[in-house]
Amino acid sequence: MTLDVAYLRGSMAAILSVLQHSSCPENIIFHFISAASKPSSAVLLNRTLAASFPYLKFQIYPFDDVAVAGFISTSIRSALDCPLNYARSYLANLLPPCVTKIVYLDSDLVLVDDIAKLAATSLGSDAVLAAPEYCTANFTAYFTPSFWSNPSLSLTFANRRACYFNTGVMVIDLERWRAGDYTTMIEEWMELQKRMRIYELGSLPPFLLVFAGKIAQVDHRWNQHGLGGDNFRGLCRDLHPGPVSLMHWSGKGKPWARLDANRPCPLDALWAPYDLLETPFALDA
Repeated sequence: MTLDVAYLRGSMAAILSVLQHSSCPENIIFHFISAASKPSSAVLLNRTLAASFPYLKFQIYPFDDVAVAGFISTSIRSALDCPLNYARSYLANLLPPCVTKIVYLDSDLVLVDDIAKLAATSLGSDAVLAAPEYCTANFTAYFTPSFWSNPSLSLTFANRRACYFNTGVMVIDLERWRAGDYTTMIEEWMELQKRMRIYELGSLPPFLLVFAGKIAQVDHRWNQHGLGGDNFRGLCRDLHPGPVSLMHWSGKGKPWARLDANRPCPLDALWAPYDLLETPFALDA
């Protein structure tokens, strides 16, 4: 999980939800990625985590956000351009070689199930990562007409059943990632994006370009995403049909901001019990 001051409230709620629903919380180790350009923030984050979760096993790793900023192109929402959003592409380099398989989580989610079930996801014989796929989504919308009109680019997805997946919840085999040098592949797409605009959505499209159609399956219950609304208005949304193990407030609206503004969406009441900071008003039961 990435960790910064702006999203700390969300991260704390996510951590608490993981621990509360784990059958063996003592077996969980958190690997947090923070911006190397803000060492004072890392000290504050470390102190806050240690005080809030005295028995938590965790390590904070500095991420060279300044260097990565050179790869980033502007997207449809400024928050998506934060270099720390791109840290998920560098986990295999940031974490020590002895860490071979991880569950990556965004900071704007809560679990209501045992994370060990998600961590046990099989990646089969060759998949590098696993995530819920959403094949009913309009996959072509994630790339520009310039991309689709260029045969040398659009053929990237030839012979692949490419579907959208959300990168906020992933099970990743870091050994396979390192062996395949997938960070370099992602960077190459980001460099191309700087020369000709082939997508609009920040750190997600490079993952789709490299992995869509090649990932292992995870049940949709493990990423009930989009609860923050779309990237422009952040309107209230409901859960997808089916069971729920993880609720994800991806999109513009974050539950802590809406609660503080006294304009919560109905589902924000499900996030509030994990909020370690007091809200300025009491939620109705």
